[in-house]
Amino acid sequence: MATIFSGVQPSGMITLGNYLGAIKHFVEYQDEHQCYYCIVNQHAITVPQDPVKLRENSRNLAALYLAVGLDPEKVVLFIQSEVPEHAQLAWIMQTLAYVGELERMTQFKDKSQGRGESIPAGLLTYPPLMAADILLYKTDYVPVGEDQKQHIEITRDLAQRFNNRYHEVFVLPEIRTPKVGARIMSLQEPTKKMSKSDPNQNGFISLLDDPKEIVKKVKRAQTDSDNRIAFDKENKPGISNLMSIYSLCSGQSVEEIQAAYEGKGYGQFKSDLAELVVSLIEPIQARYRELVGSDYLDQVLDAGALKARETASRTLREVEAAMGLSRR
Repeated sequence: MATIFSGVQPSGMITLGNYLGAIKHFVEYQDEHQCYYCIVNQHAITVPQDPVKLRENSRNLAALYLAVGLDPEKVVLFIQSEVPEHAQLAWIMQTLAYVGELERMTQFKDKSQGRGESIPAGLLTYPPLMAADILLYKTDYVPVGEDQKQHIEITRDLAQRFNNRYHEVFVLPEIRTPKVGARIMSLQEPTKKMSKSDPNQNGFISLLDDPKEIVKKVKRAQTDSDNRIAFDKENKPGISNLMSIYSLCSGQSVEEIQAAYEGKGYGQFKSDLAELVVSLIEPIQARYRELVGSDYLDQVLDAGALKARETASRTLREVEAAMGLSRR
């Protein structure tokens, strides 16, 4: 049984892209692997957060994790800040990381652009914290989108650096990327990733969007003037993105979808896709509303933090012993 770790920031409501690109697959993994799913609220504070909103978003995200079908009897679901070993190992990972390799990280370049000298140090040291998240659980696979590959690479580098310098403690994690839909794109700018921070609200679908709003967003999605349902990311990025969404919602391959819509236009396709997305999301929303204010949610998170700490503290003790940070 392999170990899987993944986490999502509670910096806002998760999108259909987050769900189809990562979280949907979490449910599939829980029957076959040991899974640790983390709400990474310490990553969120690398940029300013409203404390009340951050607490609320963390709870909302935990409720959504359960609403999509995660079983707390099969997975360990927890909030990052409730397992202090994450921050402790992150400091150790920082001592192994080089400033140059951190400055080369794409996310750091993007988020620090135009900020002059007022760049939070946490933006630079984000990768060592992410490495700590993953390495604490001796993770075999990390199910993330294509945009996170660079972070997995630096995690492997830090783990290997530690193993070579001190003692072989860490497993070198591998990325697990879905073949289709690993990176769902914006509905309005299909060459950019779908993001909840998009100022254009029509660019993304939130898992808690009203069904009528979902239909409007799908029907307004950018395509092209060809009006032909064909998967071609380079020349037809808009319709290709919608076909990826359709594929992940329906379980059909893009080839099957293309054949089914032969001779049909974008209007029919978008109408069917909107109906498909709504039918997928409505049961999730109903279960979410049952969970979000419940004592049961707190019980799940309390139990998850305890289970996570059992594993995390064991790994941290190994690390500290290898480095000479323990008295014995």
